[in-house]
Amino acid sequence: MGDNGRVSHWSAPVAAAPVDADVVVPGSKSLTNRALPLAALADGPSRLTGTLRSRDTDLMIGALRSVGARVEGPAGDLHPDDTDLTITPGPLRGGDVECGLAGTVMRFVPPIAALASGPSTFDGDLAARIRPQSTVLDALRALGAEIDGERLPFTVSGTGSLRGGRVEMDASASSQFVSGLLLSAARFDEGVDLVHVGASPVPSGPHIEMTLAMLRESGVTVEQPTPSSWRVAPGPIAAVDRVLEPDLSNATPFLAAAAVTGGTVRVPHWPATTTQPGDAIRDILRAMGASVTLEIADGADHGTLVVVGPSRLSAVHLDLSAVGELTPTVAALCALADGPSRLTGIAHLRGHETDRLAALAAELGAVGCGVTELDDGLEITPAPLRGAPWRAYADHRMATAGAIVGLVVPGVEVDDIGCTSKTLPGFTTMWADMLTGRG
Repeated sequence: MGDNGRVSHWSAPVAAAPVDADVVVPGSKSLTNRALPLAALADGPSRLTGTLRSRDTDLMIGALRSVGARVEGPAGDLHPDDTDLTITPGPLRGGDVECGLAGTVMRFVPPIAALASGPSTFDGDLAARIRPQSTVLDALRALGAEIDGERLPFTVSGTGSLRGGRVEMDASASSQFVSGLLLSAARFDEGVDLVHVGASPVPSGPHIEMTLAMLRESGVTVEQPTPSSWRVAPGPIAAVDRVLEPDLSNATPFLAAAAVTGGTVRVPHWPATTTQPGDAIRDILRAMGASVTLEIADGADHGTLVVVGPSRLSAVHLDLSAVGELTPTVAALCALADGPSRLTGIAHLRGHETDRLAALAAELGAVGCGVTELDDGLEITPAPLRGAPWRAYADHRMATAGAIVGLVVPGVEVDDIGCTSKTLPGFTTMWADMLTGRG
């Protein structure tokens, strides 16, 4: 099966020479899956340009359609390759919501379903049924929602409105719990006054900043009185036409390819300023010895990011608590560095699509790298690497980490490259084009 299938064995290609390619990256999943719910709750139709179309974003589209929103392409009917979309809110109703493995769907849509008239049933892939969910469901119960279940599958019985008000939650496991409530909170009768009460800070802070910025763009009054509390006032959500940035996290495997092969990769349309956590890859690659330049014309809001790999990657000690999604890419780079690296602040990755810390330790270990799991991260000690099967665990970022290692280690066999369709359909074609300079 190809990239659009759920399972596909893939022999990771070895780079015969330093890569030299331009890579155009589709729209941001994080921005897309925030813009869609905001548009579905808005006071009129919205247009989204450059929308990512992937499994996760299509699941979000399907979820919002099932609870009453209309989503159309330029010609009216929605086609799989339409990236310019019009979202027209409708009366919210109950429906069947398929979450797949999309954390944003299982955490962002239940608050919308609580505003609907009628019951909404949520379910997803088998692996999704073990992902943390009670945090957001218990918070919704405290705000007045009726919910049957603690994790997938569960049912939200909407009554057409939600009281809202003050609520405490422990969001130590995922920033999505916070974003999920904030995105819908303006539609609650009393808005929301949300307080994080966990012993650990909320991880992936930049994702919450992204949510806050998009709410403000939509005319919502939102405050952050303390680093661990947020307040959203009740009121309308304005319809906003948005042009979505390329997905910077999805760009990172291609930039890593330049770093590990000593080559050059150019990514156009890189934003000059952004709320995307993936932008942190620039400083990480510099710390590992790569040349990183954002070529941008005076007055422009985006340019071309150029990464040139070093002759040898430097080891690093990094706190990735704010950018945990980059861990698989960075771990693959560390396995090819000139000494031991330490990645910390990422205990929450044990609750992602898979236990990413255990998965990285297992797969990097299988190709010969020394890896020790820490309480909150990984210690990675490079060693001569060998080809071996590489399990993706149905996790798109594990699959692309295997592709990075495979550039310089013959015989890396990724068992499920099709899972990259979760956020980046066509990954193998883009990878092959990069290696031949056709990107």
